[in-house]
Amino acid sequence: MNRISGLIVDSAISVHRNLGPGLLELIYERCLDIELAKRELRVARQVALPIHYDGQRIDGALRIDLVIESRVIVEVKAVEQLLPIHEAQLLTYLRLSGRRLGLLINFNVPQLRTGLKRLVNSAGV
Repeated sequence: MNRISGLIVDSAISVHRNLGPGLLELIYERCLDIELAKRELRVARQVALPIHYDGQRIDGALRIDLVIESRVIVEVKAVEQLLPIHEAQLLTYLRLSGRRLGLLINFNVPQLRTGLKRLVNSAGV
């Protein structure tokens, strides 16, 4: 997992260096997908995450930006600043998907290291 997350961060830094801040999330997501593929990582974009509520399955309710190697969730942002709700969103995605590791990446910052958050689903997988 550490190797995968390291490659993801390296890829995000490359995208940020090439594009800089100020673009739409979708652009960063697509470019990050390209960088990850260059590093031979399997990437799934806009992964549907069904919700189970009161014994019923609700399809199409949520979409995860990127799932890398079927193990790590990446939530891409291009916002003025990351807020606690962004972290809560990623933690919810981790819990609902049964995954352990997620990266929250905000590209709308002067230096990408200030826009990175690594979150772990410690509630059990």
